[in-house]
Amino acid sequence: MAARRVRSSAKVQAQAAELALAVPQVVAHRLARIANAGASPSARDRKEFARMVSEKQAAFAESWQAMAVQALHSQQAFAAALARSALTPPARRRKAASHSLSLQLQVQQAALALFGKGLAPVHRRAVANAKRLGRTKLR
Repeated sequence: MAARRVRSSAKVQAQAAELALAVPQVVAHRLARIANAGASPSARDRKEFARMVSEKQAAFAESWQAMAVQALHSQQAFAAALARSALTPPARRRKAASHSLSLQLQVQQAALALFGKGLAPVHRRAVANAKRLGRTKLR
C-alpha cells in the first residue's frame, strides 16, 4: 500500500512538472502566432485558434468528469469504511489511533487520486501540443 502511494505521488509530481514546462512553450508559440497573424489571420492560423478553444473545453470537461467519477469512488470507499467501523465489535475498537491514522492516509490517497485524474487530460493535451507546436514554423 505504501509503495503504491509513493508511485501515485511520484506520477502526479511528474505530470505536474511536465505540465509546468509544456504550458509556457504552448502559450509562447500561440501568442507569437497571434501576433504574427495580425488583423488578417490565414486559414491555418484561424484553424489553430479554433483548436485552442475546443481543446481547452474538451480537456477541462474530461478533467471534471474524471474527477467526479473518482470522487464518487472515494466516497463509496469512505462509506464502506464507516460501515465496517460501525459494525466492528467494541472489543476490537481499541486500536483507535491506528484506525485514525489509516483514515488520514485514505483521505490523502483519495485527494491525490482526485488530483491525478483531473490533471491527466490537461497534461496529455498540453504535452502533445508542446511537441506538435515545437515542430511547426511560424510564418
